[in-house]
Amino acid sequence: MGACYIVGAGSFYGLRSRPGTGDLVIAADGGYAACLREHVTPDLVVGDFDSLKKEPQQGQVVHLPVEKDDTDTLAAIRMGLDRGYRQFHLYGGTGGERPEHTVANLQCLLFLAERGAAGWLYDRTSVCTVLRDGALRFPAGCRGNLSVFAAGGPALGVTLRGLKYSLNDADLTPSLPLGVSNAFTGAAAEIRVRSGTLLVWYDLQDS
Repeated sequence: MGACYIVGAGSFYGLRSRPGTGDLVIAADGGYAACLREHVTPDLVVGDFDSLKKEPQQGQVVHLPVEKDDTDTLAAIRMGLDRGYRQFHLYGGTGGERPEHTVANLQCLLFLAERGAAGWLYDRTSVCTVLRDGALRFPAGCRGNLSVFAAGGPALGVTLRGLKYSLNDADLTPSLPLGVSNAFTGAAAEIRVRSGTLLVWYDLQDS
């Protein structure tokens, strides 16, 4: 199965990869306009359309009430999960006029990880993902900054190798940003957490 692409109504900086056969594209409210600019036809358009200001007249539209518990993005994620997708690329989920939605979308990454799925939230030059009870490896040649943050509770046994600043079996907590502003060195790198969850935010590499 392919990946699920969700395009939201926040700041949009273009797609890092194009959806292909087997992928599912969901426009969350104002993300529909971004899809049109990218010449991508969404499979689903989901939202209360407070951002788009009108309901699209083409494609499969799922109209959500204005007063609801889920954000439009989380509703789109649930639909992707229900269809069996386990890899999610989230665009238009940072910046914008509602910065609190950036925080909500970071929580959406945790929501995915708790359900055994993986998500990547793309900004202009960086991407955030979640590492839970495992390891994340980067090949040699990566450049730029990388930060790790404990999320949802303590992250135990955190090890960082191949980065400017290393850690060995350290414990991180959500109230101490010890893992901010690390950097790639050009060597192969690894992040490992024995128990717990890390938000991993790193610079995008050139395509």
